[in-house]
Amino acid sequence: MKYLEASDGVRLAYDDRGAGPVLLCLPGLTRNMDDFEEVAEHYAPRTAPRTAPGLRVIRMDFRGRGASDPADPATYNPPQEARDVLALLDHLGLARACILGTSRGGLVALMLAAMGRDRLSGVIFNDIGPEVMPEGLASIMDHIGKPPAFASLAEAAAALPRLYEDSFRNVPADTWADFARRLWREEGGRLHLRYDPRLREAVAPAFAPDVKAPDLWPLFDALDGLPLGLIRGAHSNILSARTAAEMRRRRPDMAFVELAGRGHVPFLDEPGARAVIDTVLAAAQ
Repeated sequence: MKYLEASDGVRLAYDDRGAGPVLLCLPGLTRNMDDFEEVAEHYAPRTAPRTAPGLRVIRMDFRGRGASDPADPATYNPPQEARDVLALLDHLGLARACILGTSRGGLVALMLAAMGRDRLSGVIFNDIGPEVMPEGLASIMDHIGKPPAFASLAEAAAALPRLYEDSFRNVPADTWADFARRLWREEGGRLHLRYDPRLREAVAPAFAPDVKAPDLWPLFDALDGLPLGLIRGAHSNILSARTAAEMRRRRPDMAFVELAGRGHVPFLDEPGARAVIDTVLAAAQ
């Protein structure tokens, strides 16, 4: 684990491994860099023989999440998180990077289209687009910032297949165990969130039913000329089939896969997901 200090003094955690073209992985709203463990091991393994073209894989935790410091909840927003990404690129002396953005991470990539497009060599969206389904936002507000309902990681891993049975199929037990470990930490006989629970107060106003969502399509259009990829879970409650179709209409050259048996969000170990990543990386070099 490595750290850099943001302009406001917040310490941000990141992991940097491998050599070659840069793939910068940005996690979802309440998630952390561990969601990209499979990506890092596939493209930049620490010990096992490489099974894919060599890459420099960089993963970061947004402020208030994972191993990064908590901050003023008012700074838990995509524009600030985009500034933190640019600070990381500057810290590492990187001119450009291909972004792999899961959910919120993909929205941050859209912010970068306006704030630092010249720093992007490509963008891969993991189950996210310029429009977010209302039912997905409601689902987020149902649990964000609330204590875990399970007493242990083992109990959580055993319960997850039932909780996600409407959107995920054919998921191995060890994948659910890894998923639980990435979501929560076990300490003192109970589970704890791996993010600042005040994240709830930061996002609640934007998720209110009477708040009109900003139009992000101009930011998507601003990525014109860059290699793009889109991974969609067929049962996603965040990225609708209609929004995915519109993204493809605007960018018919965009690599795309819709993964059966996956909801929000795909794990990124699926062959179809890796094929999209490979296609964008090849075009971004």
